Amino acid sequence: MSPRKVRAGQVDIDTPLVRELVAAQFPQWAALPLEPVDSSGLVNAVYRLGTDLSVRLPLRPTITDEVRREQAKLAALAPFLPVAIPSVEAIGSPTGAFPGEWSVHRWLTGTNPSPGALADPRRLATDLAAFVGAFRRIDLPDRPPAYPGERRTRASMVSMDSSTRKAIGELAGLIDTRAALASWEESLAAPYDGREVWVHSDLKPNNLLVSAEGRLTAVIDFETCGVGDPACDLFPVWYLLPANVRDEFRAALDVDDVTWLRGRGRVLSQALGYLRDYRDTGPALANYARHAIGEVLAASR
Repeated sequence: MSPRKVRAGQVDIDTPLVRELVAAQFPQWAALPLEPVDSSGLVNAVYRLGTDLSVRLPLRPTITDEVRREQAKLAALAPFLPVAIPSVEAIGSPTGAFPGEWSVHRWLTGTNPSPGALADPRRLATDLAAFVGAFRRIDLPDRPPAYPGERRTRASMVSMDSSTRKAIGELAGLIDTRAALASWEESLAAPYDGREVWVHSDLKPNNLLVSAEGRLTAVIDFETCGVGDPACDLFPVWYLLPANVRDEFRAALDVDDVTWLRGRGRVLSQALGYLRDYRDTGPALANYARHAIGEVLAASR
């Protein structure tokens, strides 16, 4: 099984390749069972290695030190957070068969939550608020920007305006474009005082893991985390939480009206792009996007 092709430039990755890489570079794990993980992520192919490990290979590999920087960032953040986050156990080197760095992580338990099928929405809202609150209180000397590198343009609401309007226009017939545009313009007008805090910046359901009882057990995918607008971490409000517990999440984080509006706009902008780009190639992401757009537009009325 190979990862679904969802992005231009994505390389071919399959189980024999991953087994070959592990055996050649980490022979101590060569005999462990290996199986692909069905993931809706856009950055890595994920394979479970034995019971305690996972292998992550970038869908668009690079020979830069991105994996090593991620390893250092995760190690620095982990002591401040109330739930588990990824831990890089080993870093693989590029080869002729796979031209980029890759990594072996500690396996994290839990499953991705599904909107509308949460075992305990109120407790999950409390857990998510505790995670976001802990993230905001982090104080480290290294303060990288959220959405680093090419993603940095996403940090500004104004810089998202053109692409958001374009996505709305391209989704005519699939969504209420008039309502989407009105909601976006309301969020775009919400002022921002420039205050920055540590944010994960991508708290979609596929980056959250929950227990059978519905408690948050882990958060994954810290590629775009850094310091930025606090509104970046309000994504679960519209991607995941039912309307009757949103006020509790908001109160726990003391979110003011303009930050709430910016958060709503950021979710809408991201979800519009996902629905446009992945409705045919990434069904899980497209379903999350449809749900979030529906919730945003319902809240905007």
